[in-house]
Amino acid sequence: MMGRITNRVARLVQSMRSVFYAALSTGHYTGRVQKLQPILILGNGVIEFEKNVVLGYFPSPFFFSGYIHLEARGKTASIKFGADTKINNNFVAIAEHTTITIGKRCFIGTNVEIFDSDFHGIKVSERTRSQPENTKPVVIGDDVFIGSNVKIMKGVVIGNGSVIANGAIVAGAIPPNVIAGGNPAKVIKAIE
Repeated sequence: MMGRITNRVARLVQSMRSVFYAALSTGHYTGRVQKLQPILILGNGVIEFEKNVVLGYFPSPFFFSGYIHLEARGKTASIKFGADTKINNNFVAIAEHTTITIGKRCFIGTNVEIFDSDFHGIKVSERTRSQPENTKPVVIGDDVFIGSNVKIMKGVVIGNGSVIANGAIVAGAIPPNVIAGGNPAKVIKAIE
């Protein structure tokens, strides 16, 4: 009995939070997605979901305290999620001028961030603006498993079937079917 009451209260609280974030959203998306955590969708670009994508997970950290932030900022920006991909809580993906493509059947842990841009220049005079030439697409292959607290930077390509260890910062290409980790992420071993 107590479990059913707790479950109903949890759904009610999450439903209210979801309505709040939906009201703040200015972007739009195509496809169907199962939303278990509040989602903020922003930008002038395109966000696409193939079938059976799930955003959020219960019970898992940040379920009640976090939200999923998806932002395709510019008109040329896009974020694409492949079929059967599962994203855990507190996920952030921001495509400023190019694309972020996440393959099919991927698993992504809590607190993961993916960016296609530096969002500003390095020189003092360039720090208040972003230039399209400072962006590069991100491609995550099919069947990739990304642990919690991972950051994936612009221009990264992660090969099919690879695993990215918790806390890694991925700044370069990762080949298929390997385990990679560290800062910057390097191949630890092949998956046999």
